[in-house]
Amino acid sequence: MSKRFTLTEAQELLPTVERLLQDAMRWKPEFDESTAAVNRMKERIHIMGGTIVDRGEALETRQRRDTASKRLKQAVEEIVGMGVQIKDIETGLIDFPTRFRGREVYLCWRLGEPAIGYWHGDEGFRGRKAIDRDFLDHHGE
Repeated sequence: MSKRFTLTEAQELLPTVERLLQDAMRWKPEFDESTAAVNRMKERIHIMGGTIVDRGEALETRQRRDTASKRLKQAVEEIVGMGVQIKDIETGLIDFPTRFRGREVYLCWRLGEPAIGYWHGDEGFRGRKAIDRDFLDHHGE
């Protein structure tokens, strides 16, 4: 069973989640770029049946990739370890599982929003609804 959050619990975690999410967003482009560079080197070597590679450049690129991978993984694991679901790192979209009227739904937040103001069911981000009095009265049931 996944962790479920009250709105208050989720709001209290936002500063920590936001910091970790920003870390992940900072390291993901570096990871993607350096991984692509390593793959291009491998492909070039394969196509040419072996080639002389600038050893310093190759080592530096792999080190960049490994560092970015480690930092990205660490941030993601910390977020997920709290029970928070990352939906999209690039846009900073996350969900906090919760209950509403007896079913599992998600408190929805995106980086840049001042607070958690939306929730949705299985329909995802496109179906998110504003947290209203009805939700507050029946949240957690």
